[in-house]
Amino acid sequence: MGRVEGKVAFITGAARGQGRSHAVRLAEEGADIVAVDMCRDVETVGYGMAAPEDLRETARLVEKAGRRVVAVQGDVRERAQMVAAVERGVAELGGIDIVVAQAGVAAMTGQPGVQAWIDGLDTNLLGTINAVHAALPHLGEGASIIATGSAASFMNMLPQPGMPVGTDPGGASYTLSKRALSQFIHELALNLAPRNIRANVVHPTNCNTAMLQSDPMYKAFRPDLENPTREDAELAFPGQQAMSIPYIEPVDVSHAVVYLASDEARYVTGVQLRVDAGSYLRFQNFHL
Repeated sequence: MGRVEGKVAFITGAARGQGRSHAVRLAEEGADIVAVDMCRDVETVGYGMAAPEDLRETARLVEKAGRRVVAVQGDVRERAQMVAAVERGVAELGGIDIVVAQAGVAAMTGQPGVQAWIDGLDTNLLGTINAVHAALPHLGEGASIIATGSAASFMNMLPQPGMPVGTDPGGASYTLSKRALSQFIHELALNLAPRNIRANVVHPTNCNTAMLQSDPMYKAFRPDLENPTREDAELAFPGQQAMSIPYIEPVDVSHAVVYLASDEARYVTGVQLRVDAGSYLRFQNFHL
């Protein structure tokens, strides 16, 4: 018996990166998967997004693990699309027990236009709310909701010296959206506790995905260089963690997701679980 044997997990952002890793690990532990991803680029996001073939590969890997999968292209910014994906998953797989609101972007264009701000908040914050609210009517006692925050939630993100405020609204929206979704899940956990439905947030630090391994992120970590390479940025990546590593791998976050989804965590709710190699320790003073 797997740790989530017989359960159904609804996962957004499932085509690659952390979302794919969560889907595969949950499938390996016995869950059937409703895998959702937009599978197209966003103009304000300075790196390529997942493609339809990425979502098909996730589905293949879930089936390889011996579980059923419903793969749906859908935009988390559109509530109706999330409702349709959930309803299809319920119809084909029999219900929803686990929600993993993973879909997210870093709209770090470095441009002052407002669209990056809108896309960042609509995907990371509104997208989390849409995914959770689409699934909520189908969740029963023992269900688990898990949202992806960020170690950035615990940092004071100030503009670089000499950089005017408002020059990167997309980058600012990333931090704000992760903080706001964390508060949303906190309040959700409180209100769902009497129904024995749990809600938690996982906060990764630098994670080895396309979001981190991108030109905008390289520039964020090496503002001293005009066109930093991955090698340049990886000299700075360890500065975000107390442990001497540049980043974690998606599966490191997946282990936490499996735990929170399983009955092992049946009394764990309202938690802000940091998988951050000590990032919080570097940026926060100690408080009891």
